[in-house]
Parts: sequence; C-alpha cells; structure tokens
Amino acid sequence: MRTRVAVVGGGQNCEHEVSLASAAAVAAALDPATYEVVPLTIGRDGTWRDRGLRPIGLSGAAHVLHGCDVVFPVVHGPRGEDGALAALCELAGLPYVGSGIRTGALAMDKWATKLVAQDLGLAVAPGHLVTAATAEHERWTHPVVVKPVAAGSSKGVSLVRSGDALRPALDAALALDDRALVEDVVAGREIDVAVLRSADGTLVVAPALEIVADGLFDYDAKYGGHADFRLPARLDDVDAKALEQAALATYDALGCAGVARVDFFLTAEGPVLNEVNTMPGMTEHSQVPRMFAAAGLTYPALLDELVRGAHR
Repeated sequence: MRTRVAVVGGGQNCEHEVSLASAAAVAAALDPATYEVVPLTIGRDGTWRDRGLRPIGLSGAAHVLHGCDVVFPVVHGPRGEDGALAALCELAGLPYVGSGIRTGALAMDKWATKLVAQDLGLAVAPGHLVTAATAEHERWTHPVVVKPVAAGSSKGVSLVRSGDALRPALDAALALDDRALVEDVVAGREIDVAVLRSADGTLVVAPALEIVADGLFDYDAKYGGHADFRLPARLDDVDAKALEQAALATYDALGCAGVARVDFFLTAEGPVLNEVNTMPGMTEHSQVPRMFAAAGLTYPALLDELVRGAHR
C-alpha cells in the first residue's frame, strides 16, 4: 500500500510563489510507486484549496490531512516555515516533514538565531534591531544591510551605501515585519552548508555551495536565473571543517529536523553565520537539492529520506 503524503504549498506571505514552485516540484518528484501525493494549497488570503484549487477551508483541509499518512509542508516564510504548520500538525497528531514548532520559530527569527549562534561561540555580523518606533531615530554612519527579522527569499533586504537610502530600506523591511535588522556589511565569500537528518537519524552534510553575486544576492539574483552557484565550493581543509562544524552546531542547537540550509560568510577570520533556513527552496534546481545531488543523493531520494524521517 502506498503512503499518502499531503504536500502543502503557497502560504500567506511574500514567498507565496516560491513556495508554490517548491511544492509542485516535490509533488511531481515523489516516487509514485511508493507515495500517493495529495496536494493542498494555502492562498495568499489564507484560504485552503484542494488539488483542483477548490476552496475547502481549514475544516476541509483538516479532513483531507487526517486521511494522509504524512504531511510535507513546503511553505517558506511566516505562517509556514516559522513553526505555524508544524503546530497545526502537532495539534492534529499528524506526522510531518521538517523541523518542529520551536525550531521553526527560532530559525525564522534572524535576531534570535544570531543570539543562539553567539552563545555557541560563532561569529555573526554586528547589528541591532529597529522597530517602527525607533526607525525615525536611525542614523546612517557606514554601509549596512537592512533586512526584515522574519522573512525569506531576500524579500525586503537592501544594501545601504548612502544616508538617503537608509529610510527607504527600513520602510521596505518594516513593510514585511514589525522588526528589522541593521547589520554591518561583512566582506567574505557567501557559502551555504546543507545538513540532513536521515531517516535512520544520522546527520549528513552535503558539499558546500558558494554563491558568487555582483553585489547583494537579492530576490532577482536568486530567482532570475542569473545566480552563479559554484558546487562544490573551493575550500581548503581548514575552512571546510570550520564550516561543517559550525553548521552542525547550529543545526543541533536550534533542534532542527529534516533538512536545513545554514548560510555563512567566509572571512579571513573564519565563518560568520548569516541565517538558517529550515524549509529552504525545494525544487530540483534549488540550492539544497543540488548540494545533495553533488553528494550522490538524487532529488527523489532526498525527498524519500525526508518523508521517512518525518516526526511521528
């Protein structure tokens, strides 16, 4: 008998379209001999829809979910990756793929993630929190990166090189979240490390990937087909070991499950943690699937590991 997997995409946030692409790719790649896919979509307005995109509401979705063996939430960003869907599954007693409630909430909050990293002894970019109430008092003194505390896909992220660009950058970030981070620009190579907890509980670290971008690696660079990904990243043994150890320590401290992508800047002094994604892009051509493919784990095999390792 095939395992029924509810694949949930969409979501009520700025990453809606990215989540739709990830969910569609996951649904298409799950082995049909092993899995029966039951697609569900959350609209931008929060309406749950079935495989025919008919509105069925949360009660209808709950009925569909209870008829499935495993839930595969592929909703990036707030009201999804931040632990919201994990909470729904926990309350309903449904096995689900990926990290739990606490982990999703911590990792989605970039400020909280920095605090965890600092406690581990990892370097982070110097920065501070800004709210709508304090934004008017913010003054520009040097180049900074402004970003929403809890958003993804580089939405609302700005590289500020002059004083007159600071306020528009804060407005863009605060339009997506009630808190923004203002961080010093870190000079270093952008290196991503993916960690997977396999179905048998062992941790697997994929070959690191380097992102080479002309300036800020923003939404257009990520999804416009212009990103230069170098896989595997060219690293000496010391840097490779430092990145792997930092990624594993972060994954463990946050309590991650399934797959997570841990993003770093690699400087002359070593790795500087940037952020953690507990539900990274999941199309076959996204960074994490490509990284594991480089290790010999195909996209369908990666999805199979995730489903078999779902919370029980």
